[in-house]
Amino acid sequence: MPVATTGTVYVIFQPAEEGDAGAKAMINDGLFERFLIDEIYGYHNWPGYPQGTVGIVAGAMMASASEFKIKVVGKGAHAAMPQLGADPLLVACQLVQGLQSIVTRNVNPLESVVLSVTKIHCGEATNIIADDCVIEGTVRCFSEETLQTVEQRMAKISQDLCSAFDCEGQFMFERAYPATINHASQAQYMREVAESLLGEDQVVNFTPTMGSEDFSFFLQEKPGCYFALGNGDGDHRDLGHGMGPCTLHNPSYDFNDALIPIGASLWVRLVEARLGKGGIKCE
Repeated sequence: MPVATTGTVYVIFQPAEEGDAGAKAMINDGLFERFLIDEIYGYHNWPGYPQGTVGIVAGAMMASASEFKIKVVGKGAHAAMPQLGADPLLVACQLVQGLQSIVTRNVNPLESVVLSVTKIHCGEATNIIADDCVIEGTVRCFSEETLQTVEQRMAKISQDLCSAFDCEGQFMFERAYPATINHASQAQYMREVAESLLGEDQVVNFTPTMGSEDFSFFLQEKPGCYFALGNGDGDHRDLGHGMGPCTLHNPSYDFNDALIPIGASLWVRLVEARLGKGGIKCE
């Protein structure tokens, strides 16, 4: 493990991780121009992993996150006289099915892709065929090439299927977060540090997840590693927090305070390993 004899540790307080890409905003604000950072590390607590277990993987750890919106513009009519209109809801139902063919027929089966339609909105009354219908959802994958394929196929299907039913398809696609890709050397450094502190049996290979993380923007700019710290199975929670090892984004989630000394010690050991025990400056 190459070790420097001196250096500076920057502690980054990253805002708006959830939904607003705080990491990207910090980069755009000149983070890496103002501070000379050579490597970057971060971690996320992980419910379901045993308490204090460290999960690390080189390469893809978390998927990219993209959002889509398809507006099907048809022709409204009385529900009793559908022949006078062009029903956008009928087309939207066909689209939900058709989009899944991209995953099963256009993407290499060895690639991991999730395409989920999560919202559909159409009409206000039971006796009226609406003028338009909107469906929305998310796409998750690890490969830029795969993401490009999915986006292109979604645009094509949206346009052509709507046209076949005398409707117009308006397709919108936003690439929110890129995939979180750990750098091999930094992942190995972090693994060695975790094993030296906690023991080899407490360090496991992290199973990549289709969830996403805006730390990915940092890793596009600088070599680094993002890893998971097991939050336990929920036994630490008081009564009233719900049952089982609640996942992230769960209303009964409760952070395991026993992780605080473990996490702090991991950072101290990492700094000592990368910079040596002397000549360290923190900002």
